Amino acid sequence: GVSSGGSDIDFIGFCIPPKEDVFPHLAGEIPGFGQQLQRFEQWQQHHVPDCDGKDRIYDFTVFSIVKFFQLCMENNPNMIDALFTPRRCVTHSTQVSELVRENRKAFLHKGAWQKFKGYAYAQMSKIAKKSNSSNLHRAQSIAEHGFDLKFAYHVVRLLNQVEQILIEQDLDLERNREQLKSIRRGDWTLNELQEWFQAKERQLEAAYLASKLPQAPDETALKQLLLQCL
Repeated sequence: GVSSGGSDIDFIGFCIPPKEDVFPHLAGEIPGFGQQLQRFEQWQQHHVPDCDGKDRIYDFTVFSIVKFFQLCMENNPNMIDALFTPRRCVTHSTQVSELVRENRKAFLHKGAWQKFKGYAYAQMSKIAKKSNSSNLHRAQSIAEHGFDLKFAYHVVRLLNQVEQILIEQDLDLERNREQLKSIRRGDWTLNELQEWFQAKERQLEAAYLASKLPQAPDETALKQLLLQCL
């Protein structure tokens, strides 16, 4: 909802690997002893040009369902984004992926705050370094505004998202679209971003303490969901 004409298009999904990958004893393997099977965890392909010649660039990532569940259980921000992708942005779905989508709120817990805050701090650190970028658009952004607008966008996006998670136990990825667009346009100064970040962090510390989310994930319930998918 906030991508620009030069934005890459990201595709994220998961697949079910061969049963021997998930249950190695079925192939006679004893974990930790002797020769071990090479297991599929994820496949990535970045900067794939569109074959129709429209200059669109794609990034693809496909996870093993086991790794996908683990990352979601850890409340990895990128995986939470995938879980809560708007229906109109889902290009392919199966009975299994619908089951995961129906149970997506079961992955959420208060640990999301530390994960999302850590990612936001990493983006703030990148802004502070002001290193030269090999990406032409980012280099122009730094030259014009004094900092990378994309990093600033991610800071605000991450904290807005975790605020929804802590308070509403849900996530609407399109809610703050206009605010994020204004950041991408360069409407915010670095000082405004820093002040917003400090104020929002204080608000979210309070939201964390008051949140009705469970303190930690229900690993037993998520394992049962995973087994149901397999």
